[in-house]
Order: sequence, then structure tokens, then C-alpha cells
Amino acid sequence: MKEKIYKILPNFFQNLLVSLYNIISYRNRYGGNYKKYKTQFFLNKNLSLKELKTIQEQEFLSFVEYVVKHSKFYKKLYRNLSLPNNISEIDKLPILTKEDLRKNINEVYTLPKSKGIISKTGGTTGKSLEVIFTKDDMQKRFALLDYFREWYGYKLGKKTAWFSGKALLTERDIKKNRFWKTDYLYNVRYYSTFHINDKFLIHYLNNLIKFKPEYLVGFPSSIMEIAKYGIENNIKFPKNTIKAIFPTAETVTPEIRKVLSEYFHTRVVDQYASSEGAPFIFECPQGNLHLELQSGIFEVLDEKNNPAKEGRLVITSFTTHGTPLIRYDIGDRIILSDNKQCSCGNKNPVVEKILGRIDDYIFSPETGKINLGNISNTLKDVYGIKKFQIIQNELNKIIIKIIVDKDIFDKKNKNKFIKNWRDRVGNKMKIELMEVENIEVEKSGKYRIVKNNIKHLLT
Repeated sequence: MKEKIYKILPNFFQNLLVSLYNIISYRNRYGGNYKKYKTQFFLNKNLSLKELKTIQEQEFLSFVEYVVKHSKFYKKLYRNLSLPNNISEIDKLPILTKEDLRKNINEVYTLPKSKGIISKTGGTTGKSLEVIFTKDDMQKRFALLDYFREWYGYKLGKKTAWFSGKALLTERDIKKNRFWKTDYLYNVRYYSTFHINDKFLIHYLNNLIKFKPEYLVGFPSSIMEIAKYGIENNIKFPKNTIKAIFPTAETVTPEIRKVLSEYFHTRVVDQYASSEGAPFIFECPQGNLHLELQSGIFEVLDEKNNPAKEGRLVITSFTTHGTPLIRYDIGDRIILSDNKQCSCGNKNPVVEKILGRIDDYIFSPETGKINLGNISNTLKDVYGIKKFQIIQNELNKIIIKIIVDKDIFDKKNKNKFIKNWRDRVGNKMKIELMEVENIEVEKSGKYRIVKNNIKHLLT
């Protein structure tokens, strides 16, 4: 009903609704203890590694105690275990998989949905999750995020262009070549990432130049398409406009970093987190990625679950009291640095490289590239899909393999899933939905959500 009302409203009132939605959201994010947390993070900025690890251990022991007391799932999982007395004993606890979390989600929760903040995430592994954050945890997460972004001058209210998976446009907008909605109260313009193709890129670029944002935030692959269009058509972006680009949801490749920084005359500042609440990794002004130990524990493990320099990332997040994550295998891989000391003053450990979040895509002749962030979001508000994979062997057709929970996945969920895909690929592309029992991994053992076999036709 809300969606139908939104679509028939004039553009002015649609922009107003975006602002009203943000007022409510920002009250949860920036109220309560937000200022206290952000002040504390700035005060802790120059702590030694030993002091940071002391805070980390205190947070860990307190978090485990809380979780065992309030989560039915963890209480049962740990009932026959000797709980760790310090972080070095964390391997006493079992590793939690995404499937473990999905199957037991209602018992994992420590509070009802009505008392928390719901985050719906498709996830880049194709498994749907709906997690609940306490308001305090949400405030702490945004305090951390803003503490990081303020290193580069950002504050709420600075003019920002945002590229994410928000489906805000109507057919009227598309006919008028208007691919954005604006929150004039907070100075944020939300650009659709569903319509970035050769036909419309000129309108995106012209509007960005006219809007003059100080910051770009969102899917780097979408921003990359705009930059490439500007370069290919010799449309120069004004210098001294954008102060920083904050990519989200996807891996920042060297090519993306080079093209974006050169075209927009600014620096690309990377970060790592997740919709389900992973602890943070931040890029400092010296260009190094740092684990933020105040936000959680990062274990890098090999195939035998032994600590390694390079391996899969298993996280424990201190800002997930609503849907606790303890030794959660998040599905990403990272490489740690060899005791590298950074000259920025931040004593948190340095990460050499984040290997997760592959920047793959499918292509629609009608709407252009659909990146991994938008692909994973097709599971939002869809229940009963355990796993899915998209295969594209033809320009005008995609095959979507799905593994479903037959007790949950019904006609309503199927129609919603297909609608989410239509929002992204348009109405002309053929979508073949295949229910399967198993989706095979690659020879490397890695699961791919996207198998694009027509990239050679697009170069």
C-alpha cells in the first residue's frame, strides 16, 4: 500500500517522504548514546595496541556473558562448554555458519522485532538473513562509521550523492530522465543504481556536475560506470568538488580506485563491515586498512581452522546484541599484514588486502550492469530461499537457480522475488527460475552467486 501511494505522488512529495523517512531513521541512529560513543572513539584514537586489546577483551567477556543470558540458541549451544576467560581461549567456542544462523534465527534473537531495528540483507552468498539491532548498537555502529568518515571532513548534512539499492523511481521519473530523489533536509541525493546504462549515463553525470556533492557513497561499480562514461566522452568533472568517495558493499579493485580517484579528482577511502553487523575495517589517511578492535574480534583461519595470515574471516561483533554474532563465518577472505606499523598513529592491526565481496555482475540490454550489491538485494522481503545463483549465457536471458525451504517459499514469495529482479533487469529479459536441490561450488571450492558467461560480448 505504501509503495502504491508513493508511486502516484508528485516528485516534490516523494522527495518529502524520503526526508521524513530519514528523520525517523536518524532518530534511531543519532539519538541515545551516539554522541557519547563518538566522543569516546576520538579520545581512544591514539591508544596503544595493548590498550586497544584490553578494551577488546573487556568487551568480549561482557558480550559473551550477555549473549548466554539472553539468547536461547547460544545458551543451548554453550551449555556443555567451558566458556573462555580471555580472547586467547575463543577457540573453545564453535564456529557459526550462515546456515546455522538462518535455521535458528528466532532463537538467536535476544529481543522481539518490535523493540529493535531490523536490517534485511540478501548477502552476497545468496542466503537471506533478517537481523535485529538494539538501538544502542545501531548508535554505536554509526558513531564508529562517522568517527571514521570525519577523518576526511564528512559530517551529516554535508552534500552527498548516494548510490545504493533503493528502488525509488517511477515510470514518470524515467520518462523525464530523472534518476534520483533528494532529501533536501539532510542534503543527500539518492541515485538509482538500477538504470545505469549507456542510454541514461549522460543524465547521471550532468546531474552530478550540477548537484556538486562533497562526498560520493555507495556501490563502487555503479560510480565507476559514470566515471568511465565521462572519460570516454571527454566530459571533465570539476576539480575541488568531491572531498572523498566512500565505497560500500563491493571490493574496491586497483582499477576502480585509479579510475574514480583520477576522474573525480579525489581519494577513494575503503571500509569493511556488513549488513548483519560485522566489526569494522577502516582505511586510514595513509592508505592502510586497520582492524577496528573496539568493534569486535577478527579471526583469520585456514581450512583446518588454524590461525593464518591469509584465510577466511570469522568474526565476533560487539555491536550485535540483538542478533549476536560470535565466531561467525561471514564468507569473506582477508590477508593480514606482517606486524606492519602505520605512521597515521592508529595502532590497530593492519590488513594487507580484503579478498571478499567479488565485484561480479550480470548485464541487461534494457538497464545495463546489475552489480553484486543490487543482486544480493533481490532477497529483501523474500522468505524461503536458502541459496541462489544467477547464470547468464545469453544477452536477453538469465537462469536463476534457487534452493528453497518448501514450507516457507510460496507463490507470494516467488512473485516478490521475480518482481525484485524485474526492477533490476527490466521487462524484456527472460527470467528462468529453476528450483534445484544443490548448487555446485567451483573447482577451487568457492561458491559463486553470479556466473556471467557473456562478458566477452560486452568488452
